Amino acid sequence: MTGSKLPTLFVSHGGGPWPFVDGMREMFARTAQEFAALPARLPARPKAVLVITGHWEAAQFSVSTSAHPPMDYDYYGFPPHTYSLQYPAPGSPALAARVTGLLAAGGVACLPDPARGLDHGTFVPLGLMYPQADMPVVLLSLKSGYDAAEHIRVGQLLAPLRDEGILIVGSGLTYHNMRGFGNPASTPVAAAFEQYLNAAVTQPDAALRNQMLVDWMQAPQARLAHPQEDHLIPLMVVAGAAGADRGARIFVDHVLAVDMGNYQFG
Repeated sequence: MTGSKLPTLFVSHGGGPWPFVDGMREMFARTAQEFAALPARLPARPKAVLVITGHWEAAQFSVSTSAHPPMDYDYYGFPPHTYSLQYPAPGSPALAARVTGLLAAGGVACLPDPARGLDHGTFVPLGLMYPQADMPVVLLSLKSGYDAAEHIRVGQLLAPLRDEGILIVGSGLTYHNMRGFGNPASTPVAAAFEQYLNAAVTQPDAALRNQMLVDWMQAPQARLAHPQEDHLIPLMVVAGAAGADRGARIFVDHVLAVDMGNYQFG
């Protein structure tokens, strides 16, 4: 036990392996600086990190169980060297079992996945937060169908981990329309949607906050911001795990003509 309840985080992880690509690294300089500063925001050093990434969905909730998770180069068209990057963080079969147990106690099935590796939504932010790769990492999948309320419920079941030294991180993007990146017409779309998310996250009434997140499709420009909500749903899990703790926006980076928000609960 750390003796300190850890907050939960939602990070907009950016595009592909950007810290390792000339030009992109400079474009995301603000995000790089802020990610590197995230550990200092925590009341204690975590024992491990549980990541819910927008790059992993399964028919049922699934958890990575490998003690030595491999790399998952789930991006296309980047320089050859980005397909040999390594982030050799250990896994934690014990944490994976704890996640499975907490979900099972709430009636939610969670399947083991011994082959699941670290996608760029995982190794990019964690590589900046913990560059020594000495923080154990476990991944929890999204469930196909993207039921927002169901993912909030899963977060609520995982909330005890915060008192056990586990940092819960949702990794996605507050704007994820591949056709819109770099288009100035997307700027007001992303800004309007980000404004809605910020109003929801900072809502002091947790029940109302969660309802606003469930109702995200009523937000301005919702489907233009997220034609498919895979990169938004990790926010639901960390909001659920936040319990009654109020959220706050850590920072917004403006890259490729769109705002990308990042949040902390607790």
